[in-house]
Amino acid sequence: MIRKITAALACAAFIAAACVQSETAEAPATSEEESAPVNPMNEYGMTASNVFLYYADVEAATTFYTRTLGFAVAADYGFAKILRVGPSSFITLVDEEMGMHSASDPKTVAIALITDQLDEWWDYMKDQDVEMRFPYNPVEGRPHHGFVAIDPEGYLLEFERFNVHAENEMLIPVLNETETIYPAEGASDVPPGLGFKATVVWFYYKDMPAIQAFYEDVMGFELIVDQGWTKIYRISPSGYMGLVDETRGMHNFTEKKAVTMSFWTDRIDDWYAYVSNHGSFEMRSEKVEETDRYRAFVAYDPEGYYLEWNVFKDAPDNETLHRMLRGEE
Repeated sequence: MIRKITAALACAAFIAAACVQSETAEAPATSEEESAPVNPMNEYGMTASNVFLYYADVEAATTFYTRTLGFAVAADYGFAKILRVGPSSFITLVDEEMGMHSASDPKTVAIALITDQLDEWWDYMKDQDVEMRFPYNPVEGRPHHGFVAIDPEGYLLEFERFNVHAENEMLIPVLNETETIYPAEGASDVPPGLGFKATVVWFYYKDMPAIQAFYEDVMGFELIVDQGWTKIYRISPSGYMGLVDETRGMHNFTEKKAVTMSFWTDRIDDWYAYVSNHGSFEMRSEKVEETDRYRAFVAYDPEGYYLEWNVFKDAPDNETLHRMLRGEE
């Protein structure tokens, strides 16, 4: 497989039954642990997924993503730009001076941009002033094809197409039902007819069995693609998370990581109660932080990746974002 948000974003990245008594006996009280949902994804869910990336020059990065790749700005907070990639998958570009990470921290993440127009994207991208990590070299019979580009400050972007293959038997029907998002006419340099329908955020781990158990048993994610040394989970209608064995992937494990994974949900208080009371999480946030634009909290996964939960308020800066989430644009 080729492959600081902020002090203002809420201390976090975007900061993010009564007992029945009878005459004979009293039912035992239900403990917090026993009453916790078996699967928080099924109980509380996620409406969209997002990944925060951190830049020394956020304006230059925004130009690259909007002009060269055609991503639309869903919300502009000045120090942070939320960009839409797929129907419910987003990337947020953060000024390092305001975010939780430095742009000089290791960029231990790759973003797969899923498209049905892979050949056309290669024809366009190879003529742009963009450095390539791996060129396009499709081999017949492989479960996926792609190429890897490097963004202006070093993040890896994998342009990828999943092919009809036994490995992808659960994924392909989902992707076939997922809308492709195309750039608005005249808003970018992208040729007509090129777009993206989903993202996979790849994180790199030392202990794959342990991290797989965490995301499946604690977070409640369901495996949709098993590539052996990588595991892919669907976490929103068009957002996916991939766990990668650091001995096999494009990155090795690092202690610091210039990335935050963000889960958008309408049930943020329920998620906070679950996460903050579960022994598997180290908390960064002491409560759900609140601003005029959003509510958020942050925790860490077992190998140190920042995980942020968000919900966005009906604020003027979020009008376009909410229209996108409702499918109105």
